[in-house]
Amino acid sequence: MRTTRDRNSMAQYQAVHLVSLLLSAVMVLAAGGWATSNIREIAPQNRAVVLRLGALNRVQESGLLWALPAPFEKVLLLPASATVLEHPINGLLRSPAAQIGDADVSTQSDALAGSGYLLTADASVVQLDVRVFYRVTDPFAYALQQEHVLPALDRLATRSAVVICASRDLDSILVARPELVASDNGVAERRERLRADLVNSINSSLSALKSRGMGLGIEIDRADVQSALPATAVSAFDQVLTASQQAEQAIASAQNDAEKDRQAADQEADRIVQVAQAQSSERLAKARTDTATAIGFASAQGSDSDPGLLWRLYRDRVAKILSQAGSVVTVDPGDDARLILQGADK
Repeated sequence: MRTTRDRNSMAQYQAVHLVSLLLSAVMVLAAGGWATSNIREIAPQNRAVVLRLGALNRVQESGLLWALPAPFEKVLLLPASATVLEHPINGLLRSPAAQIGDADVSTQSDALAGSGYLLTADASVVQLDVRVFYRVTDPFAYALQQEHVLPALDRLATRSAVVICASRDLDSILVARPELVASDNGVAERRERLRADLVNSINSSLSALKSRGMGLGIEIDRADVQSALPATAVSAFDQVLTASQQAEQAIASAQNDAEKDRQAADQEADRIVQVAQAQSSERLAKARTDTATAIGFASAQGSDSDPGLLWRLYRDRVAKILSQAGSVVTVDPGDDARLILQGADK
């Protein structure tokens, strides 16, 4: 009987000892796993921020990280300094409720009419779809503000877009009137500077936050901007463009007609001048012929010639000349009592 009890006691002892060994092994393995829980490899596209007892301790670049287990040290994985992240600015998009109102005008609300639209300097409206690409430049600040980085970035980008659009006219943001591109190169240059101005404005706002001790730890590298007109304004711009093209065609046609009329007038003027010159030459030749006799007598008259010859010739011819006029009254400038009246036709 005692032998049976001894055997049972020995079996219970061995079972308890085996369980103890297993529990000890599990505890050793758990302790080893806990002790090495923060020993990890950091990928090249990441870096780690180590918080010791809740305070920022150090930044570990890519490679093997040795850190104390939690809760002594906590490891946060952040993008590397060369990693560029993309974020769409949702604050500039038209709200779903406003889009439903666009589809059904009867349900459109005045409160949502301006959702997603920005006012320009020339009292026009434009819609921007903006995507920003940023890098983490201050891991400590980014780790502190990590939950608030993207919402703050949305607000800063929205504010910058509102300010930039309010300082530009519509043609400096998108191609609303293509005819201005060829006539004014400055418009195209300002349109190309829109992205750079938006990036500079957002970075200036981030620098202002950093100077106040509230930095987000990021920097904007570039921004992609897609601009568009409201759907209701597109048809109006198309009509204006069509009317402008028709007006230009009408002006060109009028200019062609005016040029034809000018050329015809120039030709007629040249013809009239040529006819007048020919007639004047003919009249001049006839006058010279008519006065050739008198001029000949005057040229041939010498000191011994009859002084009354010219007067007799004049009196002989003047009656015939004056008879061709309807009415001729000639007054002596020295004595108005002496008149020369038209003689009878001979």
